[in-house]
Amino acid sequence: MTNNFQFVGRHELIIGNTFVGETESKPPYKEVPPQEFNKRVLEGFQVSPLWHQGFIRDDGRSNYVDTVKTARWEYSTRPIYGWGNVGSKQKSTAGWLAAFPVFEPHWQICMAGGLSTGWIEWDGERFEFQNAPSYSEKNWGGAFPRKWFWVQCNVFEGATGEVALTAAGGLRQLPGLTENFENAALVGVHYNGIFYEFVPWNGVVNWEIAPWGHWYVAAENQRHKVELEATTEDPGTTLRAPTAEAGLAPACKDSCFGVLRLQLWEKRYDGSKGKIILDVTSNMAAVEVGGGPWFNAWKGETSMPELLSQAIGVPVDLEGIFNYVPFFKPPGL
Repeated sequence: MTNNFQFVGRHELIIGNTFVGETESKPPYKEVPPQEFNKRVLEGFQVSPLWHQGFIRDDGRSNYVDTVKTARWEYSTRPIYGWGNVGSKQKSTAGWLAAFPVFEPHWQICMAGGLSTGWIEWDGERFEFQNAPSYSEKNWGGAFPRKWFWVQCNVFEGATGEVALTAAGGLRQLPGLTENFENAALVGVHYNGIFYEFVPWNGVVNWEIAPWGHWYVAAENQRHKVELEATTEDPGTTLRAPTAEAGLAPACKDSCFGVLRLQLWEKRYDGSKGKIILDVTSNMAAVEVGGGPWFNAWKGETSMPELLSQAIGVPVDLEGIFNYVPFFKPPGL
């Protein structure tokens, strides 16, 4: 029975879809135990912060990329880092104003670093893993930015303890009747339970990104400086992404074979680099570019006017506010 029946959590990271269900069973309308899912769903998936399970089949529509006929998976995840200091209230990735339908897309890094255990069958070949590094984020809204870049890594050499990096930037459209765009970017580093955040409302982010193969980002806030540089010789894999012009279209390219160096310093009183906190490398960084046009290297800088920086920097507890008026709580919050 073909259903294409979907369930989505309005205020939490949970989603499922039944593409083909068992004839004698109704598709799940919420997350169900793994054994029950296997009995009721022939093709589909269910995803939550701690569990990921599914079976999908190539339907022939992705003829622009080499792929396999089937994929099946089941694995659990133990989070290590969210988006904030360990043991503290976690932060909104794009600031508290992102809870409102102003900027597209909405973006929240749910788990900057975690460890997953289970298996994946790729065209019938099973790969089992235990405590494999993992990451999750959530996008929602109409479309991705006009163009963007992304670097993510939580497998490093040269440090004691868990390190997680996410850096991203985009040319996003401002609300209004005319087509006005602005640069937006951030860098987030988790290390030894501490979150080092570099965003336009607490500092400056600079970048130079090639159309493919080279990513360089430098940022600073009041107390720290960070630099990262990634390269890859891998040709990358084309992926679909939500676009304003063509819907879900082949609009970006990814690789998980980036060679990366990450450096983090304390700032001296004069703003120069002081004591080094991190100097680590990896050959397993995830790198991405998307949108366009990409005629040449994209050099950009993002900061924010002082008044707006102070407004976004105010520790507004939107979750607590909306708990009093849950009817007005925006989707995704």
